[in-house]
Amino acid sequence: MKIFRRIAAAALAALLISAPAWGGARFSLIAAGDALIHRGVYNAAALKKGGYDFRPMLRFIKSRVAAHDIAFYNQETILGGVKLGLSTYPCFNSPREVGDAFLDAGFNLVSLANNHTLDRGEKGVLASLEYWEDKEGAVRAGSYADKEASEEVSMFEAGGIKCAFLAYTTATNGLKAPKGKEYYVNVYSPEKVKKDVEKARKEKADAVIVSMHWGSEYVFEPAAEQKKIAKHLASLGVNLVIGHHPHVVQPAAMIDDTLVIYSLGNFISAQKELYKLIGLMVSLDVVKTEKDGKARITFENVTGTLTYNPRNSVHGRYVIVPFDMMTEAVLKNYPAVYKKYADIVKGKGDWKIAMRPAAPLPRKAKAKK
Repeated sequence: MKIFRRIAAAALAALLISAPAWGGARFSLIAAGDALIHRGVYNAAALKKGGYDFRPMLRFIKSRVAAHDIAFYNQETILGGVKLGLSTYPCFNSPREVGDAFLDAGFNLVSLANNHTLDRGEKGVLASLEYWEDKEGAVRAGSYADKEASEEVSMFEAGGIKCAFLAYTTATNGLKAPKGKEYYVNVYSPEKVKKDVEKARKEKADAVIVSMHWGSEYVFEPAAEQKKIAKHLASLGVNLVIGHHPHVVQPAAMIDDTLVIYSLGNFISAQKELYKLIGLMVSLDVVKTEKDGKARITFENVTGTLTYNPRNSVHGRYVIVPFDMMTEAVLKNYPAVYKKYADIVKGKGDWKIAMRPAAPLPRKAKAKK
């Protein structure tokens, strides 16, 4: 992976990932949910010598992330670092080592638009963007240091497919950016997203990926507003919608040719209840075909993997464990837990996402005669 273009470095990046050697225009993508860094999480990552190391918490998902060309997550909290003063709920500021760990794990597509973007005001936004400034391997969207940067579209190319990446939030917890600096966070409006998608198409984007921070917290079904927005995005020709904010998993669905993942849930957090500790990773192949000179984007191998992020387990504190690696020592009765949340993700529609099975329970040893 290498950078081939960078515009307004504080906010934009573009990747060039070679097309597969066997030919064809396609790339693989994996998406994870919210990195919601409560005090418990950063305290667990604190090192005796100073600083923080979050990499052990991601060690069981690193290889599968690295196996994909593009890897998305929502950086729910700003990365203003210790200089700004770390803080937890309700107004977050996290160690910059969070971003280091996610980049080390292979994540390279990052949403910065959410209801916590403005938690620490203007200083927080700018301090966080300063962190991302020199991270040339990461394409990000949703928060900008200036108007010029906000008017550009984040673009990357992977596997011979040129993509635009847009990110929005429907809420900011009642906080507002300073007047004239609304670009600090992309707040969704039908008009704004329409304008941005049109701009992306003018820049010859084959595919448009939209990150949406939306919906009602702790509700397993998409809210009416989510469905309305999803239909609007589909009508604009958006190809992939990656949703988050509810902090629980919600179904994935197809609206015409648009794949909508309503909510990936929490990826890492210090929330307590089991249903808030179950997250979703979705992997897929983005494929471009052409007919009569027109390009069409489709998706293949769309697969969901449930994850579990306990406060403590035999593996350590806040270590994310995929269900296909699960054991009873980590989560009691995990097959039943898996079934409950896999059924939620599959939803009630005709189209259903394939789910990666949970690890089988070990066979009981036969009693000796």
